[in-house]
Amino acid sequence: MNYLSVENLSVNFGEKVLFEDLTFGLSKGDKVALIANNGVGKSTLLKILAGKDIPNSGTIEVRNGIKIGFLAQAPDFNEDITINELIGSFNPTLIEVIREYEKAADEQAANFSPATKKTFVEAMHVMDASKAWDYERRLKQILTKFNITGLDQKVGELSGGQKKRLALGMALLDSPDILLLDEPTNHLDLDMIEWLEGYLSQSHITIFMVTHDRYFLDRICNHIIEMEDRKIYHHDGNYEYFLEKREEREIAMKTEISKAQKLMKKELEWLRRQPKARTTKSKARIDAYYEIEKVARSGKKERRIKLDVKMSRLGGKILELKKVSKSYGDLKILTEFDYTFKRGDRIGILGNNGVGKSTFLNIITGLVPADSGQVIPGDTIVYGYYTQNGLEFKPDRRVIDIMTDAAEVITLSNGNQMTASQFLEFFMFPHKMQRTLVEKLSGGEKRRLYLLTILIKNPNFLILDEPTNDLDLLVLNKLEEFLINYPGCLMLVSHDRYFLDKLADHLFVFKGDGEILDYYDTCSSYRQSMIEAGKLERTQTSSKNREKKKSATRDKPTKRVTYKEKYEHEQLEKQIELLEEEKKILEKDMELHAIDAEKMLELSDRYNIVNSDLDKKTDRWLELSEKIEQS
Repeated sequence: MNYLSVENLSVNFGEKVLFEDLTFGLSKGDKVALIANNGVGKSTLLKILAGKDIPNSGTIEVRNGIKIGFLAQAPDFNEDITINELIGSFNPTLIEVIREYEKAADEQAANFSPATKKTFVEAMHVMDASKAWDYERRLKQILTKFNITGLDQKVGELSGGQKKRLALGMALLDSPDILLLDEPTNHLDLDMIEWLEGYLSQSHITIFMVTHDRYFLDRICNHIIEMEDRKIYHHDGNYEYFLEKREEREIAMKTEISKAQKLMKKELEWLRRQPKARTTKSKARIDAYYEIEKVARSGKKERRIKLDVKMSRLGGKILELKKVSKSYGDLKILTEFDYTFKRGDRIGILGNNGVGKSTFLNIITGLVPADSGQVIPGDTIVYGYYTQNGLEFKPDRRVIDIMTDAAEVITLSNGNQMTASQFLEFFMFPHKMQRTLVEKLSGGEKRRLYLLTILIKNPNFLILDEPTNDLDLLVLNKLEEFLINYPGCLMLVSHDRYFLDKLADHLFVFKGDGEILDYYDTCSSYRQSMIEAGKLERTQTSSKNREKKKSATRDKPTKRVTYKEKYEHEQLEKQIELLEEEKKILEKDMELHAIDAEKMLELSDRYNIVNSDLDKKTDRWLELSEKIEQS
């Protein structure tokens, strides 16, 4: 069933043409990815399909009754309202039905009477008729999955990442027929990404998206649309298939251009030999020559540079950690951690927010002292440390000024030197853009510039904390090419599994409570081992629970569950969710304030209170759950 059709769509801004004569369609169950370089109009196309923008020409037809959900790259919300109000305005009728049911339930619990019972039963019937039960379940599930808490806070108080997750949650919540997603994995951790993969892989969901996450793209999409040089190419398959077909096309194009160039030389010689008087046949041959010339000159000018840098000399002793411990109050980050770094180490760091990844990096680089143990750096070690906080740029500075302030040249292993301007060009800052003021750059371009100021200094121990955020596929490939050839020690914190698999063959997995797993394999291998371990644990737990239920049935008389107990069970469920979300927020805050000891102590005290309360409420919830199951 065809949902959406696009015919001859064109967009331009004055002389700048983004794309022209685009034609494609979406049918039920299609999962399509759009791949193109920066500046060719990917986000603009998504806005047009969502009805948020208008093309210069062309038509878009949407089947009657089809509902479209849209996730923008930078969501635009009313920042003066609360999250609850925003969700309420999204589907006001359904939200009102749910609110009336909750009000009736509260009144019946507080004052049980025939009148309150009647109101409660009527509210239940309305919930059934509106199919609101599933909406509430999905609302809780999605908000929990995307770590959206504190629903009474104003939208304007949220960070950019929280707004993006909230927008994604709302797009999924309404169960649209078509989902238009612009970089849906930005600001999601690994667990969130894997949950989203499973959700979007359902056969009935139709998707058109832009993403830089290659595993995510590869596992979800069955069709890829590529935009290049104002043309559109269709690839029926996933990301790996697209790479194969694009390479085949480029080889065929180079062969065609080579043939055209040889033929053009031959025809040019004929033209020069001809007299001024032209016959009809000669004119036709002249016209054919210009067509050949057009093909011959259509090839891209490629400058292939292998960035094999000449880094600072790395001595025999690099960095040694001996019995290093660190904690903030009762929150343990490291417990007698030992490791001696070796030449060529390429280590990826995994772990949830709040377990101490950033604190660990700060201890290594000397920004945060350890409580005990020794951190012994070698005499020749030169750190390059890219942090999530980024770098503050003066807005009146140009891109090239920022780079030359960091270093004017980078020395390659063969002794040749690359200027700051050439280095910028390699990482997709063309010469014209280098004269641009920093204040005019996008957030992603500023992060990329900050990354380059780290790389150009030729460190021999490189530490990158979430470097892939806001980078497109082309820039990511350039960064990976640079890091593959990087000869020093490399440490990476990233949620991009493809990036980690390609560059890290050794993991430090932060498990929490000071425990770090030293795992010698790739990120994908570790995640698979965790899946298998989880299956085994669930099987064992399920078996134990069945035995407990049988024993409880034999040994205890069945007790009727009261309404108050059911209500308490439901309220505990809500309270536990809120405590879990507060715990996650505290963990994130502890990552951000890892250098501030006073703030860390304050956060860890609250963390311990929340954790204790969570344990007590969970125990009571389990007790009631068991009683309800037996009744």
